[in-house]
Amino acid sequence: MEPLSQRIVLIVRKTRLEDLTVRFNTVEQARFYIEHLGADFGDYEAEHRIYQQAVLTAETSLRRFGRVQKLDRSFLPNFLFPPDALVVVLGQDGLVANTLKYLSGQPVIGVNPDPARWDGVLLPFKVGDLASITLAAQTGTRPTRSITMARARLSDGQELHAVNDLFIGPRSHVSARYEIQIGGRSETHSSSGLIVSTGLGSTGWFRSLLAGAAGIAGQSMRGSIKELREKGFPWDADHLHFTVREPFPSKTTQTDLVFGIVTRDQPLRLLSQMAGYGVIFSDGIETDFLEFNSGMVATIDVAQRHGNLVL
Repeated sequence: MEPLSQRIVLIVRKTRLEDLTVRFNTVEQARFYIEHLGADFGDYEAEHRIYQQAVLTAETSLRRFGRVQKLDRSFLPNFLFPPDALVVVLGQDGLVANTLKYLSGQPVIGVNPDPARWDGVLLPFKVGDLASITLAAQTGTRPTRSITMARARLSDGQELHAVNDLFIGPRSHVSARYEIQIGGRSETHSSSGLIVSTGLGSTGWFRSLLAGAAGIAGQSMRGSIKELREKGFPWDADHLHFTVREPFPSKTTQTDLVFGIVTRDQPLRLLSQMAGYGVIFSDGIETDFLEFNSGMVATIDVAQRHGNLVL
């Protein structure tokens, strides 16, 4: 494909100032609210100004290399990305992860719009790098990194993908009840839900759960578990890890199947026993969820598609 004919999709998000303006109708009312709380409204204005300038600079630079479409993150779930599109994400790590799960291998360039404000594991580039990086990505001379995704598939055919992790459990602070099946074993659980983590997500929520378990136990972890807690596992690993949060033993519930590995050949299956409050959500976004109520079966495995991050 000729570079100038390629579709380039620029993913953007609203700033805190824009969100506040929507909430309070005007900038001045938003200012009054923030300053009344004793916070610095100037920081909101500075962040907004820097981000908008980054968007303008990115659009101008990208137009040299193809047809640019700017897309707000709120439209991601319903947008159909062309299979040959180049995707540029301008924001924080969470925006990159949220974008990746709606793609099918299209290359993603993560750009940090405000390096003084944000760190970014998934944001290796600055706005000023876009011209050279875009050309290299289009000509295939830039390395990429494959990112494994998790998939939750319900018995009614619905699916949900995750780049970092899946949460399966209650909608609020009540116990999750379900039957868990993996590797020919099964148990009935009452817990605070499960986390199924990818390699990319293994240094986030998953790590904190392992750290909490170690602290409560007050003893050293086994070598392999300790290494997982400290280093996570590779972004392109061909497996996932699951861990159960706060499993409760009783006459009818067990606590042996609380940690393990999920593969395509050994998926994790869950049968919901939650009357009307069970959910599955991905990547910490509670609004991106599937209902998981009594009688529904969820199969969790390694997704067929993967993320493709330009380095």
